[in-house]
Amino acid sequence: MGRRGRRSTNMAFTQVSTSTAGARQRDRHENCTPPDIWAVFRALRDARCVFGLKPGHIQTLQALISFLRPGQGDTVFASNFEICRRVGGIDERTLRRHIDRFIDLGMIERHDSPNRKRYRVSSRDGRVVSFGLSLSPLLKRAGDFLDAAAELEETRRDQVFLRKQILVGLAHIDTIEPGSAVSENARRMMRRKLAVDEYRCLLDQVTNHLGQMSTVVDVKITTKLPANDGQTVRHLSKSEKEKKESERVESDLLPSVPTLTAICREATAFAPAGLRTWDDIERHAQNLAPMMGIQPGTFNEASKRVGSRRTATAIFILLQLGTRVRNYAAYFHSITLGKRADSFRPSAILATLSVSTSVPV
Repeated sequence: MGRRGRRSTNMAFTQVSTSTAGARQRDRHENCTPPDIWAVFRALRDARCVFGLKPGHIQTLQALISFLRPGQGDTVFASNFEICRRVGGIDERTLRRHIDRFIDLGMIERHDSPNRKRYRVSSRDGRVVSFGLSLSPLLKRAGDFLDAAAELEETRRDQVFLRKQILVGLAHIDTIEPGSAVSENARRMMRRKLAVDEYRCLLDQVTNHLGQMSTVVDVKITTKLPANDGQTVRHLSKSEKEKKESERVESDLLPSVPTLTAICREATAFAPAGLRTWDDIERHAQNLAPMMGIQPGTFNEASKRVGSRRTATAIFILLQLGTRVRNYAAYFHSITLGKRADSFRPSAILATLSVSTSVPV
């Protein structure tokens, strides 16, 4: 070893981390599985904003870790010049600033030799003293970085989930009430990245608006009867006879053929000839259905249940709504054979569409 080695080992290295001494200590160190330093690095990279780190700091840390060799400890002996080259050519002042930042955060320890050089000194009995940049604090805090990265990932998933729910709600609003102020305001807010609480607040607004909207699929009809004493009012559900009468009135409220063709111009554009009667409308709707992904059997079943005119009108309306309906077949089944069949009101949708087409209903 020589005089230099003995003089170095006799110095007081209270701030210097020594590696394992002897075979017994090395065996004890090997039995405990240390965390993968690259896994710790990836966690810190993902959670860097939590610890106030910038991309430049992460690049410097990646370069420092790349100098480590398996089984040779957790101290970096490379010179500042070599580290700067590996980072990508940053200047030494920037490197020192990055290292100081890691030291302030308790992620790196600087063990300086008397001459400021970085090297390792070994004694005859197997003791090792390292001068350099120790990354052992980074490994000791591995749990903090892994937990922070996991929490950020959960937050990101919550944001994605809430955002999807909001978009689904906005799609319903745009289908029923195009140009809604609530929809436009929500989409304007979602142009930037929102926190989870902001997404939840926005979702509540969209949900409340959907509940308050007088939509074509939620029209409540009540019969108002005076009480015997004249002080209260009772709302009684309609009888079966009243429901049949309502259905008859609803069929009477279907638009005329000229009005339907004027409002639903998309469907009219595919007609090879003029559409003058309801028979023409029904035949044309039957031809359009397969083009929209609606099976002929579904179309015929809908015609039997809600009537051929309402079914044809539904086809015309869906085609006019265009991209506001993501799945024609699913929506058609819902408003003719599904849960929305009883509350589907073509006249209300046509009244909304007539505003954009400037056609009176």
